[in-house]
Amino acid sequence: MIRIGVDLGGTKTEAIALGADGTILARIRKPSQSTYRLGVELIRDLVAEVRQLAGGTPASVGIGHPGSINPRTGLVRNANSSHLNGQPLQRDLTDVLAQDVRCANDANCFALSEATDGAGAGAHCVFGVIAGTGVGGGIVIGGRLHEGGGLIAGEWGHTSLPRPSTDEIPGPRCGCGRLGCVESWCSGPALARDHQRVTGESLTADQIATKAAEGDVKAAAALARHADRLARSLSTIVNVLDPDVIVLGGGLSNLPGLAADLETRLAPHVFSDEFRTRVVVNRHGDSSGVRGAAWLWPMEAQ
Repeated sequence: MIRIGVDLGGTKTEAIALGADGTILARIRKPSQSTYRLGVELIRDLVAEVRQLAGGTPASVGIGHPGSINPRTGLVRNANSSHLNGQPLQRDLTDVLAQDVRCANDANCFALSEATDGAGAGAHCVFGVIAGTGVGGGIVIGGRLHEGGGLIAGEWGHTSLPRPSTDEIPGPRCGCGRLGCVESWCSGPALARDHQRVTGESLTADQIATKAAEGDVKAAAALARHADRLARSLSTIVNVLDPDVIVLGGGLSNLPGLAADLETRLAPHVFSDEFRTRVVVNRHGDSSGVRGAAWLWPMEAQ
């Protein structure tokens, strides 16, 4: 049986069919829909298309989506694509596809992909980091996704920035409404905002990285502040979870030298005489989410 995965993003929805060994058999991307009902219909149609392209054989279906599903009500919550919130996504997809469907947060799918056959393959415990427009994460232990009893495991972006300095208190207001969340300090928009706060220059994260590479001292300082905050935040993950590897994903994972810089910066904040966690960049890029959705069905469950 093949595996079909769907990544439901804010701007694009992607479907992929994987063979048993992870080989891509079919892949389609289309613009996401702006309403819930049209989005469900798009997923239905994409699944049918990639199944046909992959040979029309029976297939499991996994869906990666923003936010999480409340295990008590079955309704989506905390999705930045707000039309998903309050909707029974898994139930509706099960109905329109006429088969069981597994759903998981998109950051969880990223982590599962990289732990299965990506940069964290072979490691027992993997923490996948999404750092881009927002900050999220996923946990894989022994090859299996750990979502927690409330399906919110890995949401480190909405914990407080550890060991804040005086000028980091109370911190920027986060999209969740709280002050000083990791996301409000370590996302791409947060990096840009911090640079503007210090220098008065309005630049995107990519522009800051470019200027730093050209020798701009202020831009380099902004990247250093960002890496320091990211390292402090990840040290909490290491102290609690002690992962074998941290895999960086999202747009900020492309910052030159960030993985090596974080390994160096993490060590002083970790409660151990020896820091052993590897920090690496993802292998599958923006395909990790859709690949992880396909991997939501382990072989024995098919």
